[in-house]
Amino acid sequence: MVTPSEKKKTLTPSTLRIGRRYRPNRLEQDYDAIVIGSGIGGLTTAACLSRAGKKVLVLEQHYTAGGFTHAYSRNGYEWDVGIHYIGDVGTKKTTSRQLFDFISNGQLKWAAMDDNYDRFFFGEEQFDYIAGKDKFIASLKQRFPAEHDAIDEYMKRLSEVNKAMRWISMEKLADGLTGKLLKLIRKAKVPDYLNRTTYEVLKDLTDDELLIAVLTGQWGDCGVPPKESSFIIHSLIAKHYLHGGYYPVGGASKLAETIIPVIQQSGGEVFTYANVGEVLVKDNRAYGVQMVDGTRITAPAIISNAGVFNTFQRLLPQAVVKKHGYDQLLKKVKPSFSHLGLYIGIKESAEALGIPRTNFWIYPDTDHQQNIAAFKKDYQAKFPIVYISFPSAKDPSWESRYPNTSTIEIVAPADFSHFEQWKDEQWGKRGDEYDALKAYFTDRLLEHLYEKLPQLRGKVDYCELSTPLSTDFFCFYKRGEIYGLEHDPERFEQDWLRPKTKVKGLYLTGQDIMSCGVAGAMIGGFAASLNVLGLRSGLKLLKQFKNATYQEEAIVDTRAET
Repeated sequence: MVTPSEKKKTLTPSTLRIGRRYRPNRLEQDYDAIVIGSGIGGLTTAACLSRAGKKVLVLEQHYTAGGFTHAYSRNGYEWDVGIHYIGDVGTKKTTSRQLFDFISNGQLKWAAMDDNYDRFFFGEEQFDYIAGKDKFIASLKQRFPAEHDAIDEYMKRLSEVNKAMRWISMEKLADGLTGKLLKLIRKAKVPDYLNRTTYEVLKDLTDDELLIAVLTGQWGDCGVPPKESSFIIHSLIAKHYLHGGYYPVGGASKLAETIIPVIQQSGGEVFTYANVGEVLVKDNRAYGVQMVDGTRITAPAIISNAGVFNTFQRLLPQAVVKKHGYDQLLKKVKPSFSHLGLYIGIKESAEALGIPRTNFWIYPDTDHQQNIAAFKKDYQAKFPIVYISFPSAKDPSWESRYPNTSTIEIVAPADFSHFEQWKDEQWGKRGDEYDALKAYFTDRLLEHLYEKLPQLRGKVDYCELSTPLSTDFFCFYKRGEIYGLEHDPERFEQDWLRPKTKVKGLYLTGQDIMSCGVAGAMIGGFAASLNVLGLRSGLKLLKQFKNATYQEEAIVDTRAET
């Protein structure tokens, strides 16, 4: 296996470069909108505006487009960094699938994971999530025969989130008194338990802590444990995966690759290595951006996909921020958790190695709060959660692209304070002590993999660990967060988290507007495009979206029977 010191000598640049490299002389005139950041929220907004005939410029500071949906390659392997699996795309009837088709012109293809798409370990206990609502309920009732009523009520409560999100979406699109009125109506029509903590809601239904742990086993998908998360985000995630997990055919980079042509069809472009230094504001109107190299680019609409902390703490003039009270509003929200990412390559195929199309979620036990507290205090404590994903097994095109190889990804939490002393050091040159800490975490995470798949011991050819500092360097999230804002109940009460800001011509898009995850950020991106277009043009876009049709193609179904 390549060691950390050897890795420094053997690193090769990623060959995956989606987007066009920025040069000032490559810019054109008369852009209708500028999008800062090419995460799925920004790409969605740009593609939707392009569908409406707008010429949109997307500026991405990274070397490749896609944000947390990008992929990178190294030493003959390829990994995604954020798309481990997607739900709700197995049928064209869902909003998620319809939006993916709309922004990619139907070019994005999906492969189904195994029927058993998620496997949970709580100490010695194990439970499998099975695709399909009826199968999922049956498996729960078989494992917890005394909890049939609690399970039925839980499923009923999950279904209420659709109604809640319809009202929340309307509130985010409305202004002033209309928005406040819609919020009052939502409060009257939607059960109040939806924005209590997930644990509180489930504790009302059952005293079985293992059942609660099983029902909330996917809490890593929002980064907030059940005793802190809003039941809204729990419900969104649980419903999203009820019918199984899917993976983009060709890997995560296919998202940006298939969306960019839609942006280009109205004259727009996506530039990489394009670092925005400041949003230009005059008389309370955003009118352009100034690049780090000093170049100024103007447009009547500026849309930030950089997250609310970056937007209001780094990109906007602070006098404007304070004038509208955004400096105080930011105190009402906090960033989500930081993470470690271990990227593993093996010189054998997934089939030969017996690697499944199933995600593993590993917990020491069911007491997440205690485990998180212990780990924050001492990084040598047990990981509160370890997630293992197998991208090469999920992608049916993998073997033709990277024959006789496999990749694995492991994600685990990391407290930023454990790495803060190196935050001002250059990436790749943070010193021996930092490298030793990375090697320590690498060995620990590999042991979790070997415990579940012992046949892989001694097989690892290459591995590379990212830390919260890596996330900051590549994605500008200063605490290494991956889910934007923390999804606690308070976060869903913030009226100012909407596309339209108090600065005319400045809009927000992405996961901070609606909810975390690819689907949440994409829906936030669609909402932002409607706000930019205004009522009349927005309604035309909605009609175009609803009437869009694409050549029917089958989901690539490679599932193994459970």
